[in-house]
Amino acid sequence: MPDNEQILLKTPRFDVVERFVETGPNRPAVARQVVIHPGAVTIVPLLEKNRVCLIRNFRVAVSKTLIELPAGTIDPNEPPGVTASRELQEETGYTADNWRELPAFFMSPGILNERMYVFVAEGLQQGPPAREAGEQIENLIVDWQDAVAMVERGEIEDAKTIVAILMWERLRQA
Repeated sequence: MPDNEQILLKTPRFDVVERFVETGPNRPAVARQVVIHPGAVTIVPLLEKNRVCLIRNFRVAVSKTLIELPAGTIDPNEPPGVTASRELQEETGYTADNWRELPAFFMSPGILNERMYVFVAEGLQQGPPAREAGEQIENLIVDWQDAVAMVERGEIEDAKTIVAILMWERLRQA
């Protein structure tokens, strides 16, 4: 831990630290609270006939079920591609033959250092999901253009899902 940092909260999934940042010569350092996160992945699972497997996922933080792409937190020392494969199977039951990594992005860099890695999964085979205790998830398979329209209509509110769908749609069109 850097000398200018103090842990405020430590949890199994993330830490909250206070960092003191220099703002200029002869000016006092300013305290900033930052969430330290190991990073995460989101997966665009493409099925035959131009369909995508979304999920309905109850999110405690917003007290509602959101429509999302499958995703999950990277375990310590785990490559993002391994996380993507694990999370796809755990949340949806699918495994994939083909993987493509898209550009990663920061979720909310004003307060959070979480980097989101995006993968497209194709050649899917269905199997049983292995959802974690407490997860309230169900698969939602839709046509690709319906998923894009759901973003445009505001039915999909989850940032990582919006970014990944629109990024893949843009790449598909190029």
